Amino acid sequence: MQTKIIKPAANAHDFPLLIKSLLSSGMRFQPDNEIVYSDVLRYDYRTLYKRVCKLANVLTKAGVKAGDTVAVMDWDSHRYLESYFAVPMIGAVLHHVNIRLSVDQVGYTMNHAEDNLVLVHDDFTVIAEQLADQLPSVRGYIRLSDDQKTSPTSLNSLGEYEALLAEASDEYDFPDFDENSVATLFYTTGTTGNPKGVYFSHRQLVLHTLNGASMLGSFEGQPLLRSDDVYMPMTPMFHVHAWGVPYIATMLGVKQVYPGRYEPNKLLRLFRKEGVTFSHGVPTVLQMILNCDETEATDMSRWKLLTGGSAATPALAKQMVDKGIALFTAYGMSETCPLISAVFLKPAERELELSEQIPQRIKAGVPIGLVDLKIVDPEGNDVAHDGDAVGEIVVRSPWLTQGYYKDEAKGEELWENGWLHTGDVASINEDYVIQIKDRIKDVIKTGGEWISSLELENLISQYPAVSEVAVIGVPDEKWGERPYALVVGKPGEEIDGAAIQQHLLTFVASGHINKWAVPQDIKIVTDIPKTSVGKINKKVIRTQVS
Repeated sequence: MQTKIIKPAANAHDFPLLIKSLLSSGMRFQPDNEIVYSDVLRYDYRTLYKRVCKLANVLTKAGVKAGDTVAVMDWDSHRYLESYFAVPMIGAVLHHVNIRLSVDQVGYTMNHAEDNLVLVHDDFTVIAEQLADQLPSVRGYIRLSDDQKTSPTSLNSLGEYEALLAEASDEYDFPDFDENSVATLFYTTGTTGNPKGVYFSHRQLVLHTLNGASMLGSFEGQPLLRSDDVYMPMTPMFHVHAWGVPYIATMLGVKQVYPGRYEPNKLLRLFRKEGVTFSHGVPTVLQMILNCDETEATDMSRWKLLTGGSAATPALAKQMVDKGIALFTAYGMSETCPLISAVFLKPAERELELSEQIPQRIKAGVPIGLVDLKIVDPEGNDVAHDGDAVGEIVVRSPWLTQGYYKDEAKGEELWENGWLHTGDVASINEDYVIQIKDRIKDVIKTGGEWISSLELENLISQYPAVSEVAVIGVPDEKWGERPYALVVGKPGEEIDGAAIQQHLLTFVASGHINKWAVPQDIKIVTDIPKTSVGKINKKVIRTQVS
């Protein structure tokens, strides 16, 4: 195709999409708004900019150069937010270390990323000391301490974070460079093998931020994050950039509250004290919030909550609605940066009572701007947009990871036929609303039929005494696989497998599910294994029941 390209003026500036552009706007529009770290520290946006400059000077003095990798091992804090900007703004790569992985896996990711400098909180010094001899690329460590009193360590420490910033200049001339330069790197775990490195460029993160701000704040009936909101994450900052929301919040200049280590009662106390209006988290974290002691004393009617990572059950959604929480669902994955779709309620749906909106609010929503999404069968053919036909979600957008770090084969598999393959089975209707049915690896194949583990979990969760549930497929000589359920009861409630089976038989009688979908094995447990980011860990469950 022959298109028209006009030669620009000789002195026209080719403006690169760099993360530094996101930092300046908040200071311009709402400089008095605060960044709050637990009960430890608070400061305004003017100070945030100066502290980012100070950190950039500290990193540069420590020998960090463009292309180097700086690792962060910290809870959700003001320091982590400063690293979100300072590290990539000097041309280095920010490695978000998943501090909830095993020590061996943490070591693997830091070696694979070839970290050069590590910012490590006192709580993780022991881990860093265990791994130090195994990390030949690491040249030094900066200690992160909430009271600035660090204990002796064998690490090659360059100093304590606040002390180093106090001595640094608050001015830094951040350079322009190629917007396609890698800005961030983190690792996602799969069902087998070592964690895989997912990376994103400055351009991708800026575009994701702009579209995320549009999705969260522009649509009528969906004002999740606007300039007068107060934001507190409940998704770890090491997990997909806390869904990219710290970048959005900083661009908008909203008040931000970082809680440190997640503890449900503490989160609710911060919610009340700081006037939080918007948060995001996976369903298991939200369930912990609703079950903690501070819940009864907390008015949650102003709280807007975005959930994702896994589907919120109707029972959990009802609990939230009963507390007055405005629940919305988004869809994405580590490889997608992560935002791909979000709930959008049509005018007629917004007129319904909140409890009547639950079926729509817990779906995966509608693809957001600049996202091409379709559902395909195993041969790669498009499936009908009728809400019934199912297939794998495949996507394209400008912010998807372009591969896996130092793993070309896995990257080619991810991008088969030029579409990023999510591994999620879903349907999509004529209004473009996505309904996730299951992960491809979690679909239960029994007697030639597919059973959705997510659908069974939703139905079981509707039994009044159920708090949590996980369903997997286990090998069966006759049927290939049969569903197997782990169930956690609510405190003080009587619960047994037979009662749950009778509950499911009502859905068989109504034609909602077939009789072979009812698990013959239902185990009542006190806890269900979770991943490092709070999602149900079916890989571990399969190992335990095999």
